[in-house]
Amino acid sequence: MRYVIDIYGVFVPALLLWIVVAYVLSALLRRLMQRFDLYRLVWHRALFDFAIFICLLGGVVYLSEYLS
Repeated sequence: MRYVIDIYGVFVPALLLWIVVAYVLSALLRRLMQRFDLYRLVWHRALFDFAIFICLLGGVVYLSEYLS
């Protein structure tokens, strides 16, 4: 896994890009959960959203080794 990615001469930490990808995925998942009213099953919405984001971030970082 590369730790720094070069984007048009600007070095960006790879973790920053993976955080953006995980945030977009979690935003889509949040909309899906709101549409089907699944938040009524969750005790603490903000904590649940944060946990989902962390799980998605871990998955994206894990899969990034296979994509590069």
